[in-house]
Amino acid sequence: MEQGERLRGQSRIKGIEKYRKRKEKKLKAVLFVGHGSRLEAGNEEVRQFIERMRPDIDPALLVETCFLEFASPNIDDGIQLCIEQGADEIHVIPIILLHAGHSKLHIPAEIEEAKGQFPDIRFTYGQTIGIHNEIFQILKSRLQEVGFDCTAKHEDTAILFIARGSSDFDAKEDFYQISRLLSEQINVPIFESAFMGVTTPTVEQGIERCVELGAKKIIMLPYFLFTGILMERMARMAVDFTEKYPVVDIDIANYFGYHPKLQNILLERLHQAIDGTSTGMQDLENFRKYVAEHGYEHHH
Repeated sequence: MEQGERLRGQSRIKGIEKYRKRKEKKLKAVLFVGHGSRLEAGNEEVRQFIERMRPDIDPALLVETCFLEFASPNIDDGIQLCIEQGADEIHVIPIILLHAGHSKLHIPAEIEEAKGQFPDIRFTYGQTIGIHNEIFQILKSRLQEVGFDCTAKHEDTAILFIARGSSDFDAKEDFYQISRLLSEQINVPIFESAFMGVTTPTVEQGIERCVELGAKKIIMLPYFLFTGILMERMARMAVDFTEKYPVVDIDIANYFGYHPKLQNILLERLHQAIDGTSTGMQDLENFRKYVAEHGYEHHH
């Protein structure tokens, strides 16, 4: 970065040259965008997840995976990979749970920048996972895996629903709506929400609240797609809470992972991008308006 400008290396120039030389080859590509993790196991889970999806994706589509940060290739390189293979149309699909800064600003910034570099390439943008019926089935299946019967009434049991945390108002609103809808589908006397960072209540506060309300058993339910540093931290927290509250049974459910219903959602988001019904295109328009009004310094 130099005064807010990202410096381009020779690889970018080579990518443009390859694109120009192979311009006669017309292909469509889908570029999945994961968040990226400092824990490489989480990045590998994203790659393997997309590999498992390939049989359900139109074989005529090129399929590439990239990351916002902490992992390679980044979005810039992912777009180049698609173009170097002959793509003249790229559907960019975020693998992101909630609609916040990454999906509103960072990914649109990459797409808009690429459009300037490659004016002959058509880009479409998919929407985030957001509030979708399938996510409740995923969450309930993860609860069942730790012995929770979603059809039964539970006495003295608390669910602590845990998200990453965001300063974005829309993301928090969506998370609380998901929390409310999930709480209506399972019969527990205590259902609390918490965040791993950025905002409150914290996980510690959530646990304390559950204990104060009389919970004898607490299930920590992560609202995370794949493993990562925060999932490892949550596991350590569960151990600490067990020591702090020895009379309370504290368990931790699994994250989304390789759930087939997660594949269904992303395939739906891809089809929406292709057929023009994705709200992602409005996000690109909103981003352009935002830049016109406020400017934008690109950090990714």
